[in-house]
Amino acid sequence: MQRTTKKTVLVVGGGHAGVEAALAAERVGCNVVLVTMNKHTVGRMSCNPSIGGLAKGQMVREVDALGGIMGLAADKTGTQFKILNKSKGRAVWSPRAQVDKMMYEKYIQTKIGSQKNIQLLEAEVVSPIIKQDRCVGVALSNNESISCSAVVLTNGTFLNGVLHIGDKKIPAGRMGETRSQGITESLSNYGLKHGRLKTGTPPRLNGNSINWDRMVSLRGDKNPSPFSHYHSSFNPPNAPSYSVNTNKNVHNIILENLDKSPMFSGDINGIGPRYCPSVEDKVHRFKNRDSHRLICEPEWGGADQIYLNGFSTSMPEDIQRKALQQIEGLENVSLIKPGYAIEYDYFFPNQLKSTLETKSFSSLFLAGQINGTSGYEEAAIQGLVAGANAALLCLNKKPLCLSRSEAYGGVLIDDLITKSTQEPYRMFTSRAENRLVLRFTNANKRLSLKAHNAELINKKQHQILNKQSSEVSKLIEACNITVDKNTANQVLIKANETTIHQNTKLKEIIKRPKVKLISFVPKKIKEPAVQKPYIKETALEADTEIKYKGYVNRINKQTEAVINNEKKKIETDLDYSKVTGLSSEAWEKLQTIKPENMGQAMRISGVSLSDLAVLSIYINKKARVSRET
Repeated sequence: MQRTTKKTVLVVGGGHAGVEAALAAERVGCNVVLVTMNKHTVGRMSCNPSIGGLAKGQMVREVDALGGIMGLAADKTGTQFKILNKSKGRAVWSPRAQVDKMMYEKYIQTKIGSQKNIQLLEAEVVSPIIKQDRCVGVALSNNESISCSAVVLTNGTFLNGVLHIGDKKIPAGRMGETRSQGITESLSNYGLKHGRLKTGTPPRLNGNSINWDRMVSLRGDKNPSPFSHYHSSFNPPNAPSYSVNTNKNVHNIILENLDKSPMFSGDINGIGPRYCPSVEDKVHRFKNRDSHRLICEPEWGGADQIYLNGFSTSMPEDIQRKALQQIEGLENVSLIKPGYAIEYDYFFPNQLKSTLETKSFSSLFLAGQINGTSGYEEAAIQGLVAGANAALLCLNKKPLCLSRSEAYGGVLIDDLITKSTQEPYRMFTSRAENRLVLRFTNANKRLSLKAHNAELINKKQHQILNKQSSEVSKLIEACNITVDKNTANQVLIKANETTIHQNTKLKEIIKRPKVKLISFVPKKIKEPAVQKPYIKETALEADTEIKYKGYVNRINKQTEAVINNEKKKIETDLDYSKVTGLSSEAWEKLQTIKPENMGQAMRISGVSLSDLAVLSIYINKKARVSRET
């Protein structure tokens, strides 16, 4: 059976990447077919019951500024919200929310189902169909095919997935879900290179078997901030999670049974994430530690299924239970689901363009864990970019590209395509050299115009984002007023700052590290545009802009200079064997990755400054010859 639809983007996979890809492609103006093996798992949070976190929260805000759904869904289904890293500089403040996984999944599915231009199809894709170096459709396991204008693959951990629990090996994409077969083999036959990675998940505990009184209750912020820029009211519940620690008895049980862990026995060949090690790895590597912190996080209302954050493991189930029952409050715990490790295929992301389209074939895009990343948020931003670009390509419009200087999503994609990855990639604030500029509070300012130009947001949404940015500007301008010394000193004393002896411009007072602009709003500043619900965030962003103006201006100048140099285009079909003077390593890396510009070339490991100089001279000479002829 052959299905054909004009200007259709076909998305494979219904996880976070697939959902954002489908919705983005539809917003841009294409029909979408979202193919999933199980329509009831679309939008499922397969691991932790949280959205956001360090650097991840910034990406959720970016997804929201680009018209995506993740922030909206988290706000509607969140049970606890908190800004992390508040003891550090504001550049690394990151929002995080615990969410009700069932409600989140339902919210996503309702949204997908309400889009008239998105068709949800339950089927298994076994291969993309390539004709004349262009992807023109997909083949299904039932021998049917679907023609389309572009394909986005977002297969997550399902590509030849294998679960490991002790010596048990279970072919699966997730616990209880069938793995996907055929895509790896077909793409490999087409010449794309792939590898093997692993990740893990902790056991799910029966909340009714836990003695909560023996644990420490943890709650979120009293006055939480939403992820989405579009929520006019926000009053989520502040449901608790609970903290508990491992101990020597737990560690001894794990160390005595290390030979039963597939990671240590050699049964798992895939490389795991170093930033999220298994509990057996932590105990083995840090033998001097008496304990490790664990967090009991309810996966949905009623607290009947608990995610044990920090106890990722692939030990046999009986060993998991034995170790857990040595922990305070878990003496009688029962497991709903054991922890497990999962191995899966991924494709080296240096085979992609900055649009996430493959370099080998037009109209074929890859997003999410298939690119070697880990995390809901990393998947979401990739899915949005890939889906948008698939649709923009179909409609012959300018692609959406995020640079390192304007978004964490840009850092992520640039790292993937220039450095590739040999382990599951996770975003950190330390990866963003312009993190002082890439704050969670200014995602609207950074990305609203780009989102509007790509038609990812409508006119009304664009106006909302612009209004929020203008409110910050108005508030900064309002800070030019002079404050009498008595009023100012009241705030300065409370902030433990040196008092002043004369009336002073408010901007100068705000530059003090411990002084907060919110202390003067709206008591002293009668700015009508600054009203709830954005007064807190508006004041925070204005405060930050004032405090860091000098630093930000310097960074912007440096960034502008770098961008001007980086923008120098490199032909993707350039034959690097003709570039005399390149080192053998540089030649090999450049020939493999085929950077789109000098900026990407600069970030390829193994390409030295002298190699870059040689390449730049060659490109300039070639351009000059081209102009003269």
